[in-house]
Parts: sequence; C-alpha cells; structure tokens
Amino acid sequence: MEATEILKMNKQRWEVSAERFFGRTALPEYGPFTLSELELQLFGSICGKKVLDIGCGSGHSLQYMGKEGAKELWGLDLCTKQIETAKSVLKNQQAEVKLIESPMEENPGLPIGYFDMVYSIYALGWTTDLSRTFSHIYDYLKPGGTFVFSWEHPLHDRLKYEESSFTFNKSYVIEGPEYNEGWHNLAVIHHRKLSTYINAMIDAGFVLEKVIDDVCLPVEHSKDPSRWYSTQKANLVPATFIIKASKK
Repeated sequence: MEATEILKMNKQRWEVSAERFFGRTALPEYGPFTLSELELQLFGSICGKKVLDIGCGSGHSLQYMGKEGAKELWGLDLCTKQIETAKSVLKNQQAEVKLIESPMEENPGLPIGYFDMVYSIYALGWTTDLSRTFSHIYDYLKPGGTFVFSWEHPLHDRLKYEESSFTFNKSYVIEGPEYNEGWHNLAVIHHRKLSTYINAMIDAGFVLEKVIDDVCLPVEHSKDPSRWYSTQKANLVPATFIIKASKK
C-alpha cells in the first residue's frame, strides 16, 4: 500500500474516532504504564519557550505547555476534528497559538530553526516516512533545541493474550506497514524496531540524551489481561518508550 493511501485511510479513521481520544495520553503523561514529565523533567524550564507539538491531537499537551509558561504554542495534526477541538481547548491561552492541519511527513510552511522544543506524545509512530519526519523536526529546532517523543513500545503489540497465557504472535524483527489490531484493522501503522527509531534519529543529526522504557505499574491490576493495555502485559514488556534528543 502506498504512503498516500495509508495517510488517506488513517485520516478517515481519525475523523471518525477522534472523540474517544480527546484528552487522553497528553502531557504531563507520556503514555500507559510509564513515568510522567512530573517525575522525568525531560523538558526542564518551559517558561518563555516556543514549542511545537507533532500530532497535537485535542491540544491538551499544548495546554499543559501553556500552563508551564510557554511563549508560543504551535501544533500540527492530520485530523480536522482534532485541530478544531484543539482550537477550542486552547482558546483562552495567554500564549500565541498556531494550529496547522497537515501530515507530519510534510512541512506545511513551519519556520526553520525557530523552536526551542519540539515534542510528540503517542503520535509520531503514525508517520509513513520516519526519516523524512525526523529530518523536518531537526530543521524546525533551533541549534541546541530539545526534541522529546513517546510512542507505544514496538514489543507491545507483538504479545497477545490467548487461552489464559501471553504468546508472541507477530515477529518483532519484520518491519513495515500493517493493519493495527488496536484499531480493529481499520488503520495502518508501520511496525518498527526500537533500534530503527534510534538510528533514524542519529541519521537525522540528533544527539540522543535519554532512552526510557521503564515500567510504572499501578497498585491494582487490570481485571481483564486481554485488554490492549493491561498490567499483566506490562509486567512482561513495556507499553511505552520515550526518547529525548537535542539538535547540535
């Protein structure tokens, strides 16, 4: 399937499904069963910074950045409904807000060498072209700027609960686009190894500072271990990974 077809399919699915994700997996949270920004402090001081959110969704991560004192809040998202919702969520921000509907694989006119911080919370893994997306992000940042992103750990959906036990039902080492079970096979996401993300960032010019896949479990366990995100699965493989890097 061509990248343009995948983008079209995924956009259609997001327009239908966006509402169930409003406000979910947003800063200061990085994703399921992992540490938060309150604990990790990957961004440091945000006050007075120009920030860009790749896959900004409903705008709740940008809202967090605004509360922390960011000077400019920029967001990019493929989904019309997400952008419209983000506009509503961010309408009372004191910071300047600019939201743009566009796939992350393209630069829709964002300024080069402008941002202090670029980040993506559980969105960047949707890209159909990882190298191109990282190259754009590198260009958007000022020298010395910070890039932080989180995504579902690539081991997570390889493991499935069947007949009272967890088994690996997909290869970790075979990469490429595939229909995603978590989206009832109505969306296509590229499976990539963790090393693929890391090496693509290095190739784009980034200096890696941290790679985090620590697991943080709640006191109570999930009642249903077959859920997409269950504590039982998180006891075996991380649900989330986080990478912090900087521009030379």
